[in-house]
Amino acid sequence: MSVESTVRPVTTARLAEMKREGEKISMITSYDYSMAKIVDAAGIDIILVGDSAANVMAGYETTLPITLDMMIYHGRAVTRAVNRSFVVVDMPFGTYQGNPQVALASAIRVMKETEADAVKMEGGEEILDSIRLILSAGIPVMGHLGLTPQSIHKFGTYGVRAKGDAEAEKLVRDAHLLADAGCFAIVLEKIPADLATRVSREVEVPVIGIGAGNGTDGQVLVVHDMLGMNKGFSPKFLRRYADLHTIMTEAVQHYIADVKSGDFPNDQEHY
Repeated sequence: MSVESTVRPVTTARLAEMKREGEKISMITSYDYSMAKIVDAAGIDIILVGDSAANVMAGYETTLPITLDMMIYHGRAVTRAVNRSFVVVDMPFGTYQGNPQVALASAIRVMKETEADAVKMEGGEEILDSIRLILSAGIPVMGHLGLTPQSIHKFGTYGVRAKGDAEAEKLVRDAHLLADAGCFAIVLEKIPADLATRVSREVEVPVIGIGAGNGTDGQVLVVHDMLGMNKGFSPKFLRRYADLHTIMTEAVQHYIADVKSGDFPNDQEHY
């Protein structure tokens, strides 16, 4: 990573510049002040306040139950911590599908109440009217194609998407539609690497991959997964950079033992 990229605030213009210059874009999720403070200081380019908070923060099996109020709560906590990173907040299920006016009202709430930099929306041509209306209000939109977790009941599986020719061609068309409409970036989730590379080369906006190979303009992971806090999720694309589950478990067990034995607090640890 260049020294400049760790100092300059990240904006939509900066992200476009990074694509032009071939500098990979780093993106990670955060849902609270403390974690966002750490990843922002570490130099991450984009923080995604993902609706995956439904899974890792609230314990739901899918992302569907999380509400707009919950996403605003998490977004507000994250933006308070951030000095440099570009913050994107997921629009939750039910806040933009089918009704562009509802979508605009939801996006305005997110931007006003969280002070984030952009929103992210899942889908292509089906939600294009909502995307265009939100963009017309001056709100940056990040697209999301491929595996779209908010549509889990439609697909019935979290498996790889766009393996067949028809679905692959639709994904390419949707990517062009999103870019042409004015989305500043697109996430491609869990699709064949060759297809993700093709899309990244064909569209002018940055493409961020997750489970989509190394041919995209950047990568995104869920912070709890890559730090090894969540051991129950082990997809092929996940690289764990730490084992915090073990470290944290042992630390709590050590604390319990010290409390039970009377060793904590000691003579130096009280007033």
